[in-house]
Amino acid sequence: MDKVLIFIQFSCLVLLFPFQSSSLPLCTDLRAPRIQKGHLAFCPYNGKMCCSSSQDQQLQKRFQAMNISDSNCASAVKSILCAMCDQFSAKLFTIDTELRPVPILCNSTSNSFCSNVWKSCQHALISNSPFAPALQSKAIVPRNATLSKLTDLWQSESEFCNAFGGVNDEDTLCFNGEQISLNKTNTIPPPKGICLEKIDNGSYLNMVPHPDGSNRVFLSNQAGKIWLAKIPDQDSGEVLNLDELNPFVDLTEQVHLDSTFGMMGMAFHPDFEKNGRLFASFNCDKEKSSGCLGRCACNSDVDCDPSELGSLDSEEHCKYHTVVVEYSANGTGSSPSMAEKARPEEVRRIFTMGLPFTADHGGQILFGPEDGYMYIMMGDGGSKGDPYNFAQNKKSLLGKIMRIDVDNIPSEEEIVKLGLWGNYSIPPNNPSSEDKQMEPEIWAYGLRNPWRCSFDSKRPSYFLCADIGQDQYEEVNIIYKGGNYGWRVYEGPLPFKPQITPGGNTSLNSIDPIFPVAGYSHASINKLGSAAIAGGYFYRAQTDPCTFGSYLYADLYAGYMWSASETPENSGNFTTTNTPFSCAMDSPIKCDTVPNSNIPALQLVFSFGEDNRKDIYILAQNGVYRVVRPSRCNYACSKEVASVNPHMPALSQGCLVNPYPGLVLLVSAVLLSLMFFL
Repeated sequence: MDKVLIFIQFSCLVLLFPFQSSSLPLCTDLRAPRIQKGHLAFCPYNGKMCCSSSQDQQLQKRFQAMNISDSNCASAVKSILCAMCDQFSAKLFTIDTELRPVPILCNSTSNSFCSNVWKSCQHALISNSPFAPALQSKAIVPRNATLSKLTDLWQSESEFCNAFGGVNDEDTLCFNGEQISLNKTNTIPPPKGICLEKIDNGSYLNMVPHPDGSNRVFLSNQAGKIWLAKIPDQDSGEVLNLDELNPFVDLTEQVHLDSTFGMMGMAFHPDFEKNGRLFASFNCDKEKSSGCLGRCACNSDVDCDPSELGSLDSEEHCKYHTVVVEYSANGTGSSPSMAEKARPEEVRRIFTMGLPFTADHGGQILFGPEDGYMYIMMGDGGSKGDPYNFAQNKKSLLGKIMRIDVDNIPSEEEIVKLGLWGNYSIPPNNPSSEDKQMEPEIWAYGLRNPWRCSFDSKRPSYFLCADIGQDQYEEVNIIYKGGNYGWRVYEGPLPFKPQITPGGNTSLNSIDPIFPVAGYSHASINKLGSAAIAGGYFYRAQTDPCTFGSYLYADLYAGYMWSASETPENSGNFTTTNTPFSCAMDSPIKCDTVPNSNIPALQLVFSFGEDNRKDIYILAQNGVYRVVRPSRCNYACSKEVASVNPHMPALSQGCLVNPYPGLVLLVSAVLLSLMFFL
């Protein structure tokens, strides 16, 4: 009996995590699929897709030029060409970052579309065949053919399918001749509640896990101090190990601190363990800092005259700047990963821009987990309703997410020649490579004040950003290359009418905005209509198996938290649930509660954090709170067991919540064999 239970416990991994691609709907140009009006004339696709009517016509012309001699082969080739229109085309056509002309063709015992293509086309004549070996990285001998059969190009079906075939798994998605459909029953139910424990009394804006993978994190406050702290184990009853009097680096003399100003972001280079490079994003005052000199974001390039801003704001304009500065931990320890201090001296000024107004300037910085580039989140610059329409102006960097390369620094002459705002270069595939009207730094636009963005640690193509609204709606967006998120034409999904428009208007019909996947209206949470979103993370820790896979976010005023579940998974569509939260009775630091309720009195929620174990934290005005096992707050979770070893995946319903589904079948097979020898 024990042998059978052991096997069942491990083999149920397959049921919990079926083999499927964990990919965001994404086009080959890394842009968002769109819903087209009407049907395409050539490709039989509907709903979200990656082809416009003009692209559909181009595919039809290409197909007709092939002049395929066999009707069955022609049908197969048409479906293959039209896969470029599939909402998952980026996954279908990409292997090891290389874009291929033919999608990965399903090639398994249960689904061998590749074999069907071979049988249909092996003797058919195709002009300029897409199956020419020269186009495939797996082909060793380059061959060119204007008019050819598969048997002219490939020795056998096995050789052909070795080059073009594949299977559905965590890393790849294969094409079976039809539009990719999702398993609509594969959804994540919302958690019954979020249980928290308080592990520190400090007030911080940012948390970044140590790049060395240890149980250490960096925390920073608005004033400009960064601390290195050790995270206690789950269920240990211990608090955050942080020496408040001994910061990792103190930048307070460089940071201008006010209610809306301060140190807003920090990031560590992906190779920090080797190069010791770290970056801070903060505000400075040009009257107090000699290095606080940069171009004003209100300038003639964006049809803005700084002298005319006074009618909208009493503050001196472009007195305050947003800067991104590089520092170093080199030489302060035996290696950067062992360093307990960094130097406060500036190594390099990455970015400097004068702000037209005193609010809505974002400031978070992140490194992309796959591309290694720096992302800078920038608000619209402030003043109610973005009067100069900066967010929609492709020549302005306000109201944007920028993407820059901090590893390849041009010369000073090149920086001036290119009109850059600091020491960085432009990634070659930024949207400006296709849209010459767009400033080269811009990755996405039409944002009001992005406040906390994150990449899903399991699915890095999921880049989610919360965007603080004006008067009506708080939103969460999936960020795509070149995406327009609507502000100030829309506030969330709602049309927005600005009161003052010296910068002109953008009409509703002139843009194709990407609407939020989650969010909430101000009126839904309080009578005053006061709200400000704090974006969070996809929960990927093993601590709370009932929250695994949900995206968590909250409101600044700390009375509400939401979990957003993708329905179905990998669809890009989310269902949000207002999720109860409370504090564990055995919290290492006692939690205060809101009078006449059991809601923790967090005061204000500034941000969220994530450590290397993927545990999630709330950075509140009165402390640091960690998501813990739901049973500690008496929340029901059938997947949880009574005790969790923090160094191992959590047990759930007798099954491991497995972070390595690619090993499932192998483990199950081995265990099945071992059953007969125990």
